[in-house]
Order: sequence, then C-alpha cells, then structure tokens
Amino acid sequence: MMLLSTRGLSKHFDGLQAVQDVDFDLPIGQVRALIGPNGAGKTTLVGMICGRIEPSEGRVFFDEVDITALPAHKRIMLGMAYTFQITSVFSRLPAAENVALAARRRLHGDKVDTAVKEALDQVGLLERMDQEAGDLSYGHQRLLEIAMGLVQKPRLLILDEPTQGLADSEITDFKNLIRELAGDTTILLIEHNMNVVMETADQVTVLNFGEVLAEGTPDEIHANAAVQAAYLGTG
Repeated sequence: MMLLSTRGLSKHFDGLQAVQDVDFDLPIGQVRALIGPNGAGKTTLVGMICGRIEPSEGRVFFDEVDITALPAHKRIMLGMAYTFQITSVFSRLPAAENVALAARRRLHGDKVDTAVKEALDQVGLLERMDQEAGDLSYGHQRLLEIAMGLVQKPRLLILDEPTQGLADSEITDFKNLIRELAGDTTILLIEHNMNVVMETADQVTVLNFGEVLAEGTPDEIHANAAVQAAYLGTG
C-alpha cells in the first residue's frame, strides 16, 4: 500500500520549469532516497509534498487521500514530519525544549518528558539536553532537528540533507538510526552522500532537470549509465 503518491506534479517559476510531470509512489515502511544534481528540483518536489510550495499542476496523495489543497500544518497533523536543509531550531532554547515543542503537538504532561528523552537518546544528544540549541555545533543542530521530527512519531519522515555538517562518526550513527527506524517509519531521504544512500535506502529515485530520470535499488541506480552520466560523474 502506498503512503505517498504524486501524479503529474509540476512547478514552474516565471517560466522556469523546476519540476515537470512527476509521478512518484512511496510504499509504507520503505526508505526511499531522492538524489540528483544541484538544481534538479529535489527541494521543490519535497516542498510540494509537504505543502510549503503550491504546485502549478498535478496532485499529491497521502494514504490514498488527495491532500493537494491542504496547508503544511494540516499535513503535519496527518503524520508528515519534514526536517529542513537549513536548520530551523530555536537557538535560545535548550535542546530538550526544542524537542518538547514538537512533542506537544501529540502529547501532554509527563509523556512529553519521556518522549523528549527517548528522541534525544535516539540521535545521541541526551547528554546535551540542557544545552542551548544555538551553542550546539552545526552537526548537532541537524541531529536535534531530526529528534524534533522523530518525537512526533510521524508516519512519513522527510529528511533534507540530514548528514550535511556531520562528522564521520555521526554519519555512522545516523545510518544506524535509519536502519533502526526502517519498517516502522516511512522515510524519504534527500541526500548527496552516496555512501549513506547506498547503505540505507531500499529504493532510489533520481531527478534531473525536474524530471524522474531513473528509479531502482541502490545497486541498479549505481549501475545505470544515464545516472552515471547525469549525476555520478562517470560514463
């Protein structure tokens, strides 16, 4: 069963076609990587899926319900969580309070504290829970944002460049986290780090010039001549 689908999804800005006629299907429980060169339309496509960008044409379906007209906050209530390519934490608040703000969308009372500690522990930040978010390193702010997504127990977790700014050890921990979540949470991963893609994704969708160039397993994508020419820099 598909959790997320798009049909004919397109977006143009002043004549520039950023995304063109994208049909996309994401089954429940799958980890899907979305890759492509800079300017391929990945962020625009995800923005339309999340409700932050209005499509020029096409439809978005979540759990087989047409949500094209729903604003972003209502999509969150349906079970979408989206972490940004640029961190969006509240820098003057402690890490724990950042996560608590997200948790209170679905929880109350003591359950919030328990969920916050669990989410921070999942991303390796439990020991930094009282530290102001603005004092965290950039990589730790990215992990904090992931914790803010996880604490909502989303049905669909969308991660936009989550490993950007992470140290090698943190990337290893992130890959382990994705493996831990796989199956229970449907994940859409926008990622440039091909090692992360190859080691965590069940399926990969490649965008190029706003269109779907290829879809398949990581091995199939790595061996695809068109993908090699357009993105992987070989062939």
